[in-house]
Amino acid sequence: MSTLRGHKTRLALGCVFAALLLYLFFRGVAWKDLGAAFRAARWPFLACVVGMTVVVYVIRSWRWGYLLAPIARPPFKDLFAITLVGFASGLLIPRAGEVLRPYLIGRRHRVPTVAAFASIILERLLDMASMLALFALYLFVLPTPAAQARGPLLATLKVVGGLTAAGTLLVLVLLWLLHVHAERVLPWIEWCLRWLPRRIAEILTRAVRSFADGLAVLRAPASHLLALAGQSLLLWLAIASTFYFNHLAFGLDLPFHATFFLMAFLTVGVAIPTPANLGGFHALYRFALTEGFRIDSATAAAAGIMAHALTNLPVLVLGLFFLGREGLTLGRVAQVSGGQDAKEDPSATAEEKEDRP
Repeated sequence: MSTLRGHKTRLALGCVFAALLLYLFFRGVAWKDLGAAFRAARWPFLACVVGMTVVVYVIRSWRWGYLLAPIARPPFKDLFAITLVGFASGLLIPRAGEVLRPYLIGRRHRVPTVAAFASIILERLLDMASMLALFALYLFVLPTPAAQARGPLLATLKVVGGLTAAGTLLVLVLLWLLHVHAERVLPWIEWCLRWLPRRIAEILTRAVRSFADGLAVLRAPASHLLALAGQSLLLWLAIASTFYFNHLAFGLDLPFHATFFLMAFLTVGVAIPTPANLGGFHALYRFALTEGFRIDSATAAAAGIMAHALTNLPVLVLGLFFLGREGLTLGRVAQVSGGQDAKEDPSATAEEKEDRP
């Protein structure tokens, strides 16, 4: 019951944030011009947005298999279905996918849930590193688009991007050290947990050990790590393609690499915990186009609305289909993502937990 109340509270707060951000998004936009921008959109390019969205999740699933390879080798069909279920659930219940995907892969393939969760953390770090690499190319290597607005914005972004890159690298190094030197770290963790009841301390210690085991890919052969880097680059180029086709649909004269600038803003927008990324995605999309490339507000707003819809609806439809096949309901998803099994050993597989009385 407390789990459901907590989800309702977070959902209510998320809706408040979404409403505020959507107000900022639509403020100053002429509805007549917005409608005209939608009517002028070229549908063949919008169909390409949908197609590339599916490609994005195919690549995500493929890369996740490489992240899990040292501890499990699930078939691609399972990875694809669980990836879509996770991201679709995250649209309805913010941050649910990060917990649901390890739970489901553990239930099917007897992988410790915490170890599988480690692969999700690495996935997020790879995404951040890939996006920052493309953003750095935009800022320092590739030619500046003719439409790029000049001013202090770019200088600020260079500083923020540099700090974020340094933070991402630091986390990766710390995770590598945790995996390589787990036997040295665990006694220190046990010492820190000594004030807790013995049963809880043992569970947390096993969870840390399981998490460290899930980082095994960090010590994979160089060829495996290069494959992961290549997959991540391919993934983010596919994501960039969805926005590029969306820009073509609305007649925006922007080069392909202008999407690298846009994606840096959207990364911030989707980090705001609102249902279905409402508000944050839209506000940052419009801001990037209007302030970065001097696109008029109505066209930028129309492009943002369409990009959000066409990159999320296919995921939602396919994800809910696979959710039904998993025999799950949204209520059960809320329970899993809310940590209803927190009292149990998190290093156990999801299947082992379900077998317990």
